[in-house]
Amino acid sequence: MSSPAVAAARVLVQAFAALGVQDVVLAPGSRSAPLAYALADAAAPDGERPEGAPALRLHVRVDERSATFLALGLARGSAYGDTGEGPTSAARPVLMVTTSGTAAANAHPAVLEAHHSGVPLVVVTADRPHELRGTGANQTTEQAGLFGGAVRLALDVPAPVGLPDEPRDLRRLATRAVAAATGARTGDPGPVHLNLAFRDPLVPDDEPWPAAAATGLAVVPGPVVGVPTSTGATPAVTARVTERATERATERATERAAERTHERLADRSSRRGGVPTVVVAGDGAGPAARRLAEANAWPLLAEPSSGARGGPCAIAAYRLLLAREDLGGRVRRVVVLGRPTLSRPVQRLLAREDVEVLVVAPRGADWPDASRSADQVLTEVPARMRHGRTAGPAGWLEDWRAADARAAAAIDDVLDHGPEAARGRRSRTGARVTGPVLARVVAAVSEPDDVLVVGSSNPVRDLDLVARWDRPPLVLANRGLAGIDGTIATATGVALALPRRRVRALVGDLTFLHDVGALLRGPLESPVDLQVVVANDDGGSIFATLEHGEPARAHVFERVFATPHGADLAALCAGYGVRHTRVVDADGLLPALAAPGTGVSVVEVRVDRTGRRAQGERITAAVAAG
Repeated sequence: MSSPAVAAARVLVQAFAALGVQDVVLAPGSRSAPLAYALADAAAPDGERPEGAPALRLHVRVDERSATFLALGLARGSAYGDTGEGPTSAARPVLMVTTSGTAAANAHPAVLEAHHSGVPLVVVTADRPHELRGTGANQTTEQAGLFGGAVRLALDVPAPVGLPDEPRDLRRLATRAVAAATGARTGDPGPVHLNLAFRDPLVPDDEPWPAAAATGLAVVPGPVVGVPTSTGATPAVTARVTERATERATERATERAAERTHERLADRSSRRGGVPTVVVAGDGAGPAARRLAEANAWPLLAEPSSGARGGPCAIAAYRLLLAREDLGGRVRRVVVLGRPTLSRPVQRLLAREDVEVLVVAPRGADWPDASRSADQVLTEVPARMRHGRTAGPAGWLEDWRAADARAAAAIDDVLDHGPEAARGRRSRTGARVTGPVLARVVAAVSEPDDVLVVGSSNPVRDLDLVARWDRPPLVLANRGLAGIDGTIATATGVALALPRRRVRALVGDLTFLHDVGALLRGPLESPVDLQVVVANDDGGSIFATLEHGEPARAHVFERVFATPHGADLAALCAGYGVRHTRVVDADGLLPALAAPGTGVSVVEVRVDRTGRRAQGERITAAVAAG
């Protein structure tokens, strides 16, 4: 007799493939064996796949935390094509499959990141059947509801027993999971948790795969502006629904509503002869933020991972220029797209009582408003603004651009001629490298078709200060919770999703060490081309730029904030079979970064953090003096 667990796993794999899933990440275990066997069949080459098994790409990793971040990177990268600045489609959901116990809990950090950044993940955890829960059975805990409110859908699925209707019910379950992950009904994509109980036997014998069927599958149209209009189902399933008429009607209705809600602000703006306005583009804002700024000649204050940083309106040194009364002080309206998280000056701007704040949040129940000061929250930019009918005062953008050019020269002067560079030149080596110098070189070598995955803490802030692009690379970052965990795995997933693009990661040493296990890739797994650039300053220098780095706290700073580690990164890379290059001065940066080659490589750049706080203060003073 066929194993109900094996049969159910095969039906689920068929269903997910029919619903548009292409990639699955597996962290091995025994209780999840029915799914592992089914996925191995689906990943077999053409001509070797069993009849009835769909074609899927399988990625196997031994660490569940890295595996889930790998899935997150695959999902994020799936929204982009081989070239271009913006997303070409909605992100595809990616499955992560693992076993019971602590294996399931290790997925939690990536689930939280996916929740806050809106990335479609389907986390499938295998579990003991219900009769074994609460009995002290090995590797058994309360997995149902493990991720709390961080998932869009959580289902605890009883162990299959072979009833005739089970395949239909499993296909409907997969439909619900993909619809929830993609936000097809809600406009709020994110992670989903399926907890699947399995009873022995967990291994297949000689039973054939079931024939693929559509019973229970459904296309879920999404009448929400700015989100996918279906679950991503295959053409054979999608043909059952025609959704374009609904989509067009919804777009027209939403635009009319946005126009009505914005009428008061627009009228006030025209009476004042042009309101001094800036566009704040946070993480994930997309090209719409740049188009809006350029349509109205507004300064564009864009974070690196906004997808909008570039062009004639982008102000690279915006976080320093906001302190100037003749620039930041004159702002009276801010249009926010994406989720701004990097800059305290931006948050102070948004909190000002004399500034009108318009937030454009196309999806989800929540919107970015950390200062609790938004005047309007819209699902899209009003047509009046899109068409450039709300320009600011004469010379508004020109003033910002001139100040930004002077700020760029002042920043470069500090980086190239400050005490750090001078100390290096007095020795026999070249100029010593600081974090902003490294970020400047990485920005310069990153071409428009490249992908740059940036770690949290100092790397993304350094890049924010020095990156000056007309046509930027695709910049991605885990800014949902801005954690340092899983960054190498995320970058690996992005590289696997975009194999025709050069992918580089810029991370700090603690970020690297936190996820160094993600370098482990078995010899049976797909090759990855990824260059990881590590700013190694032997600790967490971001704290030096905060209150904790003030001289009065120096007696505790080094141990409990800077946390020096003394790790040998070259030895770690050797253990994982990864190429390693060490750069100790500025002269060695370009040669090391210019030609990454194939495979995974690590460029360790020794960064001086002794003067980190003082360098930041000199940059601020130099820009203010300009």
